[in-house]
Amino acid sequence: MGYIDNIEERTLENVNFRKVLYTGSHMQLVVMTLKPGEDIGEEVHDLVDQFFRIEQGEARVLINGKENILTDDMVAIVPAGALHNVINISEEKDLKLYTIYAPANHPEGTVHASRKEAMEAEEEHHH
Repeated sequence: MGYIDNIEERTLENVNFRKVLYTGSHMQLVVMTLKPGEDIGEEVHDLVDQFFRIEQGEARVLINGKENILTDDMVAIVPAGALHNVINISEEKDLKLYTIYAPANHPEGTVHASRKEAMEAEEEHHH
């Protein structure tokens, strides 16, 4: 069926650490909110490319040891196999972003209210 919506509105209104909005045959759309100082956790997706777009806030993005600072409307693309992390470097403001996994990386309908919940699910599913 596909997916049509205002991604900026969905991203800015999201209060969950991770919320899957759409899962297709070859990609997945996810909104995320990181609290001040919070990160997604260092990870590698062996067979998944990942796109990040910052809608609000300031992030430190690490890809294979290289660091970049991203602000509103900036993007980063992480190729499959790259060690990466996204860190909210604000001390006061939530980081609001959306990410596209190609192919999908999380079970359809996934919602993790907190980073702790997300990490527990990752452990359980060995992601």
